[in-house]
Amino acid sequence: MKKTKIIALVTLVMLTFTLLSGCGSSKSPEADATKAETAKTSESNNDAGKPADKKIKIGITYQNLQNEFILNIQDAVKAKAQELGIELIETDGQGKAENQISQIENFITQKVDAIILNPFDRDGCVPAVDKAAAANIPIIVVNAEVANLDKATSYVGSDSVESGRIEMQYAAEQMGGKGNIVIIHGPNGHSAEVDRTNGIMEVLKNYPDIKVVAEQTANWDRAEAMALMENWLQSGMEINAVIAQNDEMALGAYKAIEAAGKQNDIKVIGIDAIPDALKAVEEGKLIGTVFQDSRGQGAKAVEVAVMAGKGEKVEKEYMIPYQLVTKENLAQFK
Repeated sequence: MKKTKIIALVTLVMLTFTLLSGCGSSKSPEADATKAETAKTSESNNDAGKPADKKIKIGITYQNLQNEFILNIQDAVKAKAQELGIELIETDGQGKAENQISQIENFITQKVDAIILNPFDRDGCVPAVDKAAAANIPIIVVNAEVANLDKATSYVGSDSVESGRIEMQYAAEQMGGKGNIVIIHGPNGHSAEVDRTNGIMEVLKNYPDIKVVAEQTANWDRAEAMALMENWLQSGMEINAVIAQNDEMALGAYKAIEAAGKQNDIKVIGIDAIPDALKAVEEGKLIGTVFQDSRGQGAKAVEVAVMAGKGEKVEKEYMIPYQLVTKENLAQFK
């Protein structure tokens, strides 16, 4: 009898253990879903620390931050970089191609994700593009061109030839198709200087009675243009209009003209539509300017650089059109 009780007790214990083990190893759909979700969350947390999710870093070299138009580009670049939450490294080429080449070498050393080049010199900045391409870092050229633009990832800017055409065509019409002009050029060899000159000359072919009596560079600089215009006025040559390849030089030329008391005799036009130029158009000091969207170029350059830095496909060029600005349509540009 005693033996029988012991066997029964052992059997009960074994049965209980089996039932408990079975409950512990059973799986419900809800339990599987919870486990899968936990694994997925853990996986996502691990992915968040991968290099692919790191903050995009972009280096930009400006041609010269002493120029108001370039400062407008910088303002747009910084605003867009902040909006997109990227790290931005800014440098100033100070009007020297060799500075920009060195700055791009530093960007390469810092392993930036993309580079934006606002070149000062069409030919002088060629090595900068070559170095970025060799390092397999996307390089976006903005505002001005380089001779090896085909090697750049993308170009963001405007057709500088068209700006020259617009400027010269309006000046020719205001002159009645005849008279003497002087042309104040940008830095020799700068892509905008070359292209704007070509545009001006294209229009002049249609106006044989308009003569170019003098032309010289003032390097985009207001003070240089003022000094140059003073020299031309002192020479005694007859001048009916000044075709300046940017607004800074147009404003410098006008200051010299005004000081000589000839503001009613000589028409002046520029390019860029910077705030000072718009004010001068409003006051009748300049007959007009040509709007170049500096902020549009700067913002777009950052957007394209971010896309390229992420390995996304970008277009070879993004063109932003020029527009003539006169007293009649001034309000829409102010």
